[in-house]
Amino acid sequence: MELKHKNLNLPITIVSIAIPALVAVLFYLPRPNLHLGFDVHILPLFHAVLNGSTAVLLLASLYFIKNGQVRAHKTTNLVAISLSVVFLLSYVTYHALAPETRYGDLNHDGVLDATEKAAAGAMRFVYYFILVTHITLAGIIVPLVLFTTLRAFQDNFAGHRKLARITWPIWFYVAVTGVVVYVLLSPYY
Repeated sequence: MELKHKNLNLPITIVSIAIPALVAVLFYLPRPNLHLGFDVHILPLFHAVLNGSTAVLLLASLYFIKNGQVRAHKTTNLVAISLSVVFLLSYVTYHALAPETRYGDLNHDGVLDATEKAAAGAMRFVYYFILVTHITLAGIIVPLVLFTTLRAFQDNFAGHRKLARITWPIWFYVAVTGVVVYVLLSPYY
């Protein structure tokens, strides 16, 4: 049976639950002491590049569809999805191997003392607000992207457009705030 007639709601739901569950579990597992032949601390920069590229692709996708360039719209969205998959795989790898980085942790000991908290000041709250909204919406965006894409492949363009009006701004926000989180956290890697 071709994709157009398949009901993929259950697989999309399973993937949409499994991804955030896996990411959450990673934060509680002990980090193995593996040597991959490169410094995993370069991965956050790579993630920021992937997020920034996704944001640019999403802007291009919006431009293309507003100007009737359906094929270019489809291509940019598929590339954005591909970059998001690469991001997810790299993100999981990074968080499975690297210790947690804390905003304001100047001496990199994993603990924020009173001096470090004072030095970070109110920016800590700005950072955490952006981080919490980014993480929350990143979990929500997975099923939205999958269902929006499925509707397009099933030629349900009315449903695709309706869902894309919700999906696009959330995905764009997640991509942009991914870069912002990296920029704010980068002094502490």
